[in-house]
Amino acid sequence: MSYIITDECIACGVCAEECPVEAISEGEDKYVIDPELCTDCGACADVCPVDAPQPGE
Repeated sequence: MSYIITDECIACGVCAEECPVEAISEGEDKYVIDPELCTDCGACADVCPVDAPQPGE
């Protein structure tokens, strides 16, 4: 199961810098996580200042 980025995202980009598999990219209004690449490591959630990355359903 991959992480998702909620609408709380402020598009700061710190999550993308931390992702070890480069699964996070800048979307139109917020960053997005490619579920095919995400390894569910939680590195993005550990560094996000607004807790936008959350475990997917």
